[in-house]
Amino acid sequence: MKHTLPELKYSYDALEPYIDAATMEVHYSKHHQAYCDKMNGVLEKYPDFSEKDPVELLRMIDIIQMEETDKKVFRNNAGGYVNHNIYWESMSPKKEVDVILIKEIEQEFESLEKFKELFEATALGQFGSGWAWLVRDESGKLQVYSTQNQDSPYSKNHTPIFALDVWEHAYYLKYQNRRPEYVKNWWNVLKFI
Repeated sequence: MKHTLPELKYSYDALEPYIDAATMEVHYSKHHQAYCDKMNGVLEKYPDFSEKDPVELLRMIDIIQMEETDKKVFRNNAGGYVNHNIYWESMSPKKEVDVILIKEIEQEFESLEKFKELFEATALGQFGSGWAWLVRDESGKLQVYSTQNQDSPYSKNHTPIFALDVWEHAYYLKYQNRRPEYVKNWWNVLKFI
């Protein structure tokens, strides 16, 4: 079974002015598509895994039986595929405020403002390419952390709630080297808060 990109629930220009249409189109149709294609390429060699959900495979990445080179390519590209799925789902031109999540964030991080400060610092502290995450760990506790490249929280058996892509391809056309501005503006399109 070949995996495909999930359909975006909004148009490329729907997140303007915070994320521009040109970035959205290239990010989704070129970068995300490339991760999907390369992931499918590895799975073609392993028919037993081709029917499985990439999330399930990432959860068991340390024990799945693949050649090491293939496993590395799969990990990077399945991570890119899954991480981007979460990123697109995290954003919307319309807020869908999750009052329960906000209350839980306030309990865990003292306040929504302190949570945002921590999340922004985590995103900005990620050296090079990577992601900032709000996740639930194995015990259900909220955590904020970053991952490098296309590493996925699923590989730690954590469940992502939302993600911020801090690879340059996510913001460079509009923001160039101004990652802090991109991170700050991203709150305007995060649908949960």
